[in-house]
Amino acid sequence: MRVSAKADYAVRACAELAASPHGDPVRAEDLAAGQGLPVSFLERILGDLRRAGIVASVRGRSGGHRLARPATEVTLADVFRAVDGPLVTVRDERPPSLEYEGSASALLEVWVALRASVRDVLDRVTIDDVVRRDLPDDVHALAARADAWENP
Repeated sequence: MRVSAKADYAVRACAELAASPHGDPVRAEDLAAGQGLPVSFLERILGDLRRAGIVASVRGRSGGHRLARPATEVTLADVFRAVDGPLVTVRDERPPSLEYEGSASALLEVWVALRASVRDVLDRVTIDDVVRRDLPDDVHALAARADAWENP
């Protein structure tokens, strides 16, 4: 699985919004500066997040962006899907729509298992978990595996 820059930036922007005191709106320029992101790219990402109902725009002199719902209710999967679409695709198709025959027939089960394992992490970790640095125990366990940090 490849995490796009768009998804990475979107999660980081949501974390910045969640960390805003009292949920105050944050200008795109300030979000970008807080995470070292390009402003123009971030503005397009915020549009995707707004259309998905994750971020809300606030107009006016003290306007900007804020999370549209509590950070405890926004998963990383929600953010990924908002900016990149389905979590796992093969040739831009969702695994259940694929068919394999003969010697490759077991691949479908591998792709479905991959999708399930990605969901096991991204559907359970919320923006609030990230901001509080309090990830679920099984996510910590996966990251603690020695082979998780190796680049084969």
